[in-house]
Amino acid sequence: MIAQDSLGEVRYRLLEDPTQPDMTMKKRIGIEELQPGMLVEQLDRSWLSTPFFRHKMTITSPQQIAQLKACGVRTLVVSMEAEEVQQSTVPEPDITDEPAGLAADEAASVPQVVPFEEELPAARQVYQAAKLVIQDAMQDTRLGRAINVDAVRTVVFEMADSVFRNPDALSSLSRLKRFDEYTFYHSVNTALLAMSLGRSLGFDRSMLHLAGVGTLLHDIGKTKIPLEVLNKPGRFEAHEMEIMKQHVLRGVEVLASTTGFGDTYVQPALEHHERVNGGGYPHRRAQKDISQFGLITAVVDIYDAMTSDRCYHKGKPAHEALQFLYRLSLEGHLDSTLVQRFIQVVGVYPVGSIVELSSGETGIVKQVNRHAPLAPVVLLVKSAGNTLLSSPHERDLSRQTETPHWNITTILAPHQAGIDPTLYLDKKAA
Repeated sequence: MIAQDSLGEVRYRLLEDPTQPDMTMKKRIGIEELQPGMLVEQLDRSWLSTPFFRHKMTITSPQQIAQLKACGVRTLVVSMEAEEVQQSTVPEPDITDEPAGLAADEAASVPQVVPFEEELPAARQVYQAAKLVIQDAMQDTRLGRAINVDAVRTVVFEMADSVFRNPDALSSLSRLKRFDEYTFYHSVNTALLAMSLGRSLGFDRSMLHLAGVGTLLHDIGKTKIPLEVLNKPGRFEAHEMEIMKQHVLRGVEVLASTTGFGDTYVQPALEHHERVNGGGYPHRRAQKDISQFGLITAVVDIYDAMTSDRCYHKGKPAHEALQFLYRLSLEGHLDSTLVQRFIQVVGVYPVGSIVELSSGETGIVKQVNRHAPLAPVVLLVKSAGNTLLSSPHERDLSRQTETPHWNITTILAPHQAGIDPTLYLDKKAA
C-alpha cells in the first residue's frame, strides 16, 4: 500500500498477500539494485520530476535506470513478480490495460490532510506542471500527434492528491491568469475548480481523476479552430460563432480517438456548453441528459472565462462572476445546486479579492474560511489612511479577539485600489 504525504515525497508500507506471498509482494530497493525487467511501482520522488510521466513502468533498458539516477531517485518500490520477467526488452504497459478509474491500491492511497500554508508550495508546483502538460497536449493535437496520455494522467493524479491534502490550496491558484496564454491557464483553472467542487460533493480519488482529466482537456478542440477566429479581438459574427462552436465536436473527435480515453473522459468536452434548460450546444441536451461532469464543467468554465482578461473584454471581479452564475442558475441555464456549492467552494470573497474593512484598511483575501465564509484571512496592504504598508500583515477575520470586530464592507476592483493582488500573493506563496 502506498500513501502520499506531499508532492514528491512518499512513504511506503509493504504488504504481502497471505495467499500468494511470493507473487504479489512489493519490495523497496535502492536504485543500484534496479535491473531491466523489473516493474517499478513508485519512486521516492514525484514522477513529475522525471521524464517518464507515469505512475508505474517496466524497466526496459539501462538508459532508463541512468535517467532515474540523474533525476535524483535513490529508492523505489518494485513488484517482486516483475523480477521473473525475461531480461530481454519488455514492452511498456499500455494504458488501455488499466481500468478507467484507478487501480485498487491507488484509490485506497488517500493523502493525509495538511494545513493550507503547508500545501500551497506543492499546489503551485502541480499547477505549473499541469500548465505545461496541457500546453504540450494542445501543441501535439495541433500538429496531428498523439496526446501524451501518461503525462495527463500523472499530473491529474498529483492535482487530486493536492485537493485531498487541502481542498483550498490548489483552488486558490485559479486567480493565476495570463492574457497571452489564456487557453492553457483556463484549461488548468477549469480542471482544478472542477476537482475542488467534486471533492466538496464527496467524490473519491477515482472520480476526481476522471473529472480532472476530462476538464483539463475540455477545450482541446480549440486547436482545430482557425487562429483568426479563435483570437479575434471583438465579438464574433454569426458565421464566426458557428465556426467557434465546432471546437466542441472537434475536441470530442480528438479525445475519442485517443487510446485510453473512454466516454466519461469525453463528457466535459462534449457537454460544457450544454445548458440544463436545453438551450446550449451542440445537441441542446436538457438536464436529465447531461452528465454530472458536464454540469460541473459548465459552471467552472463560465466562472474562469468571466474572470479572465480576453482579447475582447476585461476580466470581471470574482464576486461579479459569482453573482452572474447565481443569476444563470435562477434563469434555468445552470444547475442551481452545483452553483450554490461552487460559491461555497471558492468563497463569497474568493482568494485574490481586494476588500476594504470597516476599519478603513485595505487588504487582499488570502484564504477562504469554510466555517466562516464572510470572514476570510486577509493580507492587509493599506492603512486606514490609504497608505501602502511597508510590511503587509495577515488578519484572520474569523479569529478576532479584540473589539470591535472588523468586517468586510466593500469589494474593490484592482484599478480602484491601485493594487495588483497577484504580486502580493505570489510573493507570500513563494
